[in-house]
Amino acid sequence: MNEEDFFVGEQDFELAVNGAYQTLHVVYAPDGALATTEQMSDNCTVFHISGNTTDKFQFKNYNLLADNIYVEKFWNDYYKSLYIINTVIEKLSTSSINNEVKTGYEAEMRFLRALYYFDMVRLWGDVPLLTTPVTVNESYDIGRTSYIEVYAQIIDDLVFAENNLPLRSVQNRTGQATKGAAEGLLGKVYLTMGDKNNAETYLKKVIDSEEYELLPKYSQIWDLEHENSKEALFEIQYTRGADKPASRYWQSFSPFENTWNFGSGLNQVTENLWNEYEEGDERRDLSINDGYFEASGTWVNALFPNKWTDENSVFDGSFASENNFIALRYADILLMYAEATGDVEYFNEVRRRAGMPEWGSAEYPTNKFPTLDLAIDHERRSELAMEFHRWFDLRRTNRAATVFGEAKGITINEWQLFLPIPQSAKDQNPDIITQNTGY
Repeated sequence: MNEEDFFVGEQDFELAVNGAYQTLHVVYAPDGALATTEQMSDNCTVFHISGNTTDKFQFKNYNLLADNIYVEKFWNDYYKSLYIINTVIEKLSTSSINNEVKTGYEAEMRFLRALYYFDMVRLWGDVPLLTTPVTVNESYDIGRTSYIEVYAQIIDDLVFAENNLPLRSVQNRTGQATKGAAEGLLGKVYLTMGDKNNAETYLKKVIDSEEYELLPKYSQIWDLEHENSKEALFEIQYTRGADKPASRYWQSFSPFENTWNFGSGLNQVTENLWNEYEEGDERRDLSINDGYFEASGTWVNALFPNKWTDENSVFDGSFASENNFIALRYADILLMYAEATGDVEYFNEVRRRAGMPEWGSAEYPTNKFPTLDLAIDHERRSELAMEFHRWFDLRRTNRAATVFGEAKGITINEWQLFLPIPQSAKDQNPDIITQNTGY
């Protein structure tokens, strides 16, 4: 569609904004960069999968090469998505549509841009920072931007989003970014940067807003009747059906060997994660399947995710499911607040929902988790298992190389906690695009 003729009225921009949101289906895909970080952690692995196994196995074994086809795909997916977002923002700046509508759309796009750059700066470190759509010729003059400048842009975008997005309670489109989502993401950004004071400020804004709360039962987070609940700050929308924008997490995270739903074998759960759960913690069995029945009726022992199961999905050679993906939820906010402040009040709120003994009680397993920092690490792993947080969590707390190395039985160097810059990106612009250390 000709862009010059398209971006005219409010309806055009609504379609364009919705198109930008659809890039979430690429970035958060079950075979995308964020899902792959679970294989790099101690939560998940892969055994038998479809497609290029050599390049996929490089993630779990920490022997990534710069010409890895998936690293190249992830890089391209992000920049294609950012091009769409930046185009909408640029067209809005010269549009004559209602100013209030214009500002709201810009805030949504800047939230998405901040979200994607936050992923990228954690995956690659310094990355080319683009805030406008660029031509091919212009791109040859654009090198990697310091992560400090990237974070500054992320914060600027999120502050704009916070000031111009609606509250959850007054949003007019399901799945749109909200003021609370911007504040929650700002809290996570500041915590990642090591700025606990600002992290506390923004996380407390979310808590004090009374816009969000934990669902009464952990199981309700994953049943389809509670999608877009008050526990979700930002939720990626899917619709069941073979011809719909459907969710593929259930199929992709099912064992490759089974025949009942043609699983892709991605993100198979490790015994290390299974054993992390305390005795009596219902979250283990709600989060992880311990096996499946083959079509013949034979039981097969296997550990794989259970959070995105949709028994009513449409079979079309694969499972096209309904399950949304919660990119940011309230339990995450409460646990980050405890990490930023040392305040166990909200930490224990998460424990109580799971029916587990509170920190500070005689029943809490302090023999295993003697400090609050270790208790928070354990709680985040149990509560948020396989939701694409673990690898980033331990990098934030400077424990990733040690913990993951011990779990995998290998030595992991700090430089391996960043992905290589794709060789294709360097080949296209060798004089200006540098490579990460070690690759």
